[in-house]
Amino acid sequence: MPDLLIELFSEEIPARMQGKAASNLQKLVTDGLVEAGLTYGGAAAFATPRRLALSVEGLTAASQAVREERKGPKVGAPDQAVQGFARGAGIEVSALEVRDDKKGQVYYAVIEKPGRPAAEIVAEVLEGAVRNFPWPKSMRWGAGSLKWVRPLHSIICLLSDEAGAEIVPLEVDGIKAGNATQGHRFLFQGEITVTGFEDYEAKLKQAHVYLRADERAQMIWHEATNQAFAQGLEVVEDRGLLAEVAGLVEWPVVLLGKIADDFLDLPPEVLQTSMREHQKFFSVKDKTGRIVQFVTVANTETADGGATILAGNQKVLFARLSDAKFFWENDLRVAKAGMEPWLESLSNVTFHNKLGSQKDRVERIVSLARELAPVVGADADEAAEAARIAKADLSSEMVFEFPELQGLMGRYYAEAAGSSLAVARSSQEHYSPLGPSDVVPTAPVSVAVALADKLDTLTGFWAIDEKPTGSKDPFALRRAALGVIRLVLENGLTLPLNDAFAKASEILGPKMRSEETKGFADINDLRGFHHDRLKVYLRDQGVRHDVIDACIAMPGNDDLTLLVKRAKALQATLETDDGENLIQGFKRANNILSQAEEKDGVAYEYGADPKFAEHDSERALFTALDEADRVIKPAMEAEDFGTAMAAMAELRGPIDAFFEDVQVNADNDIVRRNRLNLLSRIRTTCLAVADLTRISG
Repeated sequence: MPDLLIELFSEEIPARMQGKAASNLQKLVTDGLVEAGLTYGGAAAFATPRRLALSVEGLTAASQAVREERKGPKVGAPDQAVQGFARGAGIEVSALEVRDDKKGQVYYAVIEKPGRPAAEIVAEVLEGAVRNFPWPKSMRWGAGSLKWVRPLHSIICLLSDEAGAEIVPLEVDGIKAGNATQGHRFLFQGEITVTGFEDYEAKLKQAHVYLRADERAQMIWHEATNQAFAQGLEVVEDRGLLAEVAGLVEWPVVLLGKIADDFLDLPPEVLQTSMREHQKFFSVKDKTGRIVQFVTVANTETADGGATILAGNQKVLFARLSDAKFFWENDLRVAKAGMEPWLESLSNVTFHNKLGSQKDRVERIVSLARELAPVVGADADEAAEAARIAKADLSSEMVFEFPELQGLMGRYYAEAAGSSLAVARSSQEHYSPLGPSDVVPTAPVSVAVALADKLDTLTGFWAIDEKPTGSKDPFALRRAALGVIRLVLENGLTLPLNDAFAKASEILGPKMRSEETKGFADINDLRGFHHDRLKVYLRDQGVRHDVIDACIAMPGNDDLTLLVKRAKALQATLETDDGENLIQGFKRANNILSQAEEKDGVAYEYGADPKFAEHDSERALFTALDEADRVIKPAMEAEDFGTAMAAMAELRGPIDAFFEDVQVNADNDIVRRNRLNLLSRIRTTCLAVADLTRISG
């Protein structure tokens, strides 16, 4: 069974595209091979800045012959139908067979496809993959029609086994497949000829090319951390940058450089962001946490040990950091004067053409934060002040240059302006949480502003009917809703959503009512949207979907903290034998009762009386329900769902015994009605805890 080696050698492939391109090459080729009738043992794809490579092991030498029979129309069917059937099968009408069938004679097409050698199939599949490769951006060059991310120079396509290697006959837009490639652009001259994957990888390494991206990344990190450690320093971990830099070099050469003293007083985040975004440098910090040096990764070796490369990088870095220092110093002057120019300039920044400017939005957030402050335990004036300056840094020069520093720079500027620590922290923290794993703010002022920010966003876009549809969510409203949920739950807040949406909508309304914008959100719809996000959030924590539905169906479902307490208590109960079996008893009682009510046209909701009980298990059930009610009602009022659920689960035994010993539809009409009313008590008692009709099973 031969092995297959493919390499597509080109000009530099952008680092951000390499990983996806390698996986696309593997999928396109292996799927095509399997579809054509070849199987294989394993496959692996690789990428460097100048090549995509694929190794397929244990490929079958040829596809098997295939014989297929297709049943067609009846004999005597219209000629057009018969001809269309034959054409679809790829044979002549005269080649159709007539066979007896249950309802008469019908035409059959027998299609025989001979096996094909692997080389023929590989050539066909690879050409299709190259011509239809899904690059995010591609280009044409010269007079050819082929599109590739950068000009494609050569193709290796080899089938190899114990007998040797065979070049697969293939030509794509004038590029013939061969067995030769290039090594490192600067450190190796001439061609490399290969006989298979192991030979290919080994010879590339000799030609100063590491084929595997993870190996390049490991080398970079190992050398960078060793060089920093030798000077008592530490490289700031940045996995995204490491993956990107590994895609920029084929032969990594790690160099440690110094940052000029002029810039060491800049905030470390500014240094790190500037070096990362502009130069692809790793930041190196000392034991105090200050960024004092940098790591750059060259793609070549030099006679002076990289001194020339470092000097050039430091020169460019000096210019970049000079700009950052200029922005920082200018921004500090504005901040220390109170940030008023920034706040005013927000009126010139449109948030949404139907929702006003950023300044309009800030005013709404201020009002809402003041309302929310008592709920989260924050000082109302402090929360309002924090909300007032929360977006101020959007007008700063530093955030204009580095938008990813929004919030963080706001904290620095608020501190420079003399704001309290709580107010300054909220400038950074009010954007959080940004996702399911992001840290949730716990400081009361930060929580107030974060909630106000997200609630204003949600009610605003609901008011103008800009809701997420399908996979589209251009305004990140799902993320905002999850943020509200996590802020409430992880801070243990009692914040009824209906009240919060109503207040946010009321604050939004006076300025936003128009022909196209009512200015008020559909609170029920918005609450339902949050419930949907809550289901996803709780499912990730192992809470069953039907348990969540059973609790959402209860009154007070806009209080997320209570809703989740109820759901977790119900799930814990259902995980016990009593709880699981109680559901069966409840459903049996509910089904019998519902059928009787539909048949009789009455509701059996009152009048169950122990004096009409005829059996001990019947009387025991009355006693058990009385005891459960005595426990459940005060427990529910105290929001002690665990106790209420436990009391409900204890009904399992008496209910099972009742159904074992008693016939509900007795001949005596008085006894029958009494027993149906007793079933109604079971339903009422259980439904006081959760809507058990929604529990599956």
